Amino acid sequence: MKIFADTANLDELRKVAHIIDGVTTNPTLISKENRPLGELIDEICQVVDGPVNVEALSTKENEIVEEARKLSKIHRNIVVKIPLSDEGLKAVKRLSREGVNTNVTLAFSANQALLAAKAGATYVSPFIGRLDDVGQEGMALIEDIMTIFSNYNFQTQVIVASVRHPVHVLQAALIGAPIATVPFAVIQSMLKHPLTDVGVERFLKDWEKVKK
Repeated sequence: MKIFADTANLDELRKVAHIIDGVTTNPTLISKENRPLGELIDEICQVVDGPVNVEALSTKENEIVEEARKLSKIHRNIVVKIPLSDEGLKAVKRLSREGVNTNVTLAFSANQALLAAKAGATYVSPFIGRLDDVGQEGMALIEDIMTIFSNYNFQTQVIVASVRHPVHVLQAALIGAPIATVPFAVIQSMLKHPLTDVGVERFLKDWEKVKK
């Protein structure tokens, strides 16, 4: 299972670069860094050698395609995020033929994910946390999508997105999802367990008793 870091902060990325496989950003995360987009994304690509997802903000097919082309030229690892819409899927179809990697985002149903795969999306991102927020079971959606993609051998990869806590990551891994994009704070939580801390402290105290 691959883990992407859901952040645009370079300090955070440097701390987890050794255990992540890629990065997802969005306009909100980018705006917090107060840096020119191209400069920031290029530097992120130097820190993490893997897919770096950057969102296209256009809403019409031709404009999305043009924006995606420009973004993809920043670095070879760029993946262009395109929100799920009819215009977006038209753009994805064209971009897939040009070899531009795409990530169809804001997917909330298996039918949406199916259409994204048929359009040729490199990735599709179901937002499980937001489904949980409205009383639906986000992980059930991941199971459905994984089954559909397996049934028809779609090459589109599922990115479990809107992850809120380590249990989401665990559940995604148990289902067999290929990728989860995880906020920095959640990655940090995954590293920790109180019994690990107690064990390290105990070992160090016992070592102090050993005659040197």
